[in-house]
Amino acid sequence: MKPSTKLSPAEISDRLKGLPGWRLENGAIVRDYQTDGWPTTLMLVNAIGFFAEAADHHPDLAVSWGKVQVKLWTHSADGVTASDMELAKVIEQTALWRPPAGSALRGTTKKFVGS
Repeated sequence: MKPSTKLSPAEISDRLKGLPGWRLENGAIVRDYQTDGWPTTLMLVNAIGFFAEAADHHPDLAVSWGKVQVKLWTHSADGVTASDMELAKVIEQTALWRPPAGSALRGTTKKFVGS
């Protein structure tokens, strides 16, 4: 399937099973992330921006204190495509990444980013 081919509602539903917290809303896939405050919100937006630019696929972001909403769809396909699903997966992994158990990295003690 070409990345710009619009997915059917059944395909979107099936793929969203692997992306907890994401939902189909008004023809786009959408995810809300809660943060522990403005600095973390900005860090998350910048991280999303880095990966989106590298992928040349750009989400709509709604940014406020303690919250980032991500909305993905492909304008040229007028709907959700495989590209949107792939970028959603990268965003999810980035936003919720924490050092694995046994890592030399201790991780933050703050709430940081959550669902």
